[in-house]
Amino acid sequence: MSRQISLSVDRFALAKAFVISRGSKTEAAVITVTISQNGIHGRGECVPYARYGETLDSVRSQIEAVAPQLEAGLDRIALQALMPPGAARNAVDCALWDLEAKLLGIRAITLAGLARLSPVTTAYTISVGTPDEMGKAAALAADRPLLKIKLAGDGDAERLAAVCDAAPDSTLIVDANEAWAEADLEKMLAQCAKLGVAMVEQPLPASKDSALAHIQRPVPVCADESVHDRAGLAALRDRYDAVNIKLDKTGGLTEALEIVKDAQALGFGIMVGCMVGSSLAMAPALLLCPHARFVDLDGPLLLAQDRDNGLRYVGSVLYPPEPALWG
Repeated sequence: MSRQISLSVDRFALAKAFVISRGSKTEAAVITVTISQNGIHGRGECVPYARYGETLDSVRSQIEAVAPQLEAGLDRIALQALMPPGAARNAVDCALWDLEAKLLGIRAITLAGLARLSPVTTAYTISVGTPDEMGKAAALAADRPLLKIKLAGDGDAERLAAVCDAAPDSTLIVDANEAWAEADLEKMLAQCAKLGVAMVEQPLPASKDSALAHIQRPVPVCADESVHDRAGLAALRDRYDAVNIKLDKTGGLTEALEIVKDAQALGFGIMVGCMVGSSLAMAPALLLCPHARFVDLDGPLLLAQDRDNGLRYVGSVLYPPEPALWG
């Protein structure tokens, strides 16, 4: 076996600033991993995330540290023990999926035990802003069936009301990104229920989410920052109704597929999410979507320009990847 591994930092300008409770960004900076064998190339992409202590340099170093084992033939299963969950393992794992499928001459969906993939409807994200700004952004997206509303703490009641007024026919998911205070939790959940919000994502900081176990939840609450891999699922049963599975958190598709099984066995609903990246980052996550109640894979819709051979979006309907992209 003769394998080579290469990686690059790729930058994608955003169509407009992407703002959440922790800050804003104007570009997606990603790491692309390519693993080549017998003239066949497998690719994976990850987005290092500062919330989890990741940087471009730290993720690059993690990947370079395992390059000798990868070039010697390390497979996806052995990778799980060699690298921790996170962005670095995600890029490598997804590149190995792509490579394996292409070497075998089959699609990745077949490797995953799926008969086919169908188009899915993705959420479209409305960034944090003033109520007026968010209302205008929602009005422009009001024909989309599912909107994900980023909130930030103080002033969220007004922001949410403005979005609801501007997009009355859209289903809404609220994402606080850990920004709510425990003292405001029940009031905000009640308002969400009154406005017909379908789900609230990560309202409290992950380190302070125990309060969710001691209140009535009139709207389903989804864990994001509070869950990464299978190890933490059981402890969340009394706090959350659903879990948001992101490949950059789980460390790739291999672990994510196992999380789906365990989460469903524990009674959690499934949401499939993403960081802001290109179509190469979204494509593997589509293999999770047959199990999901909500899909949030709108990263490429937020870019000024996507990769070549990117995923096809028709409005908010997302189609499976072509082999030229991934899998």
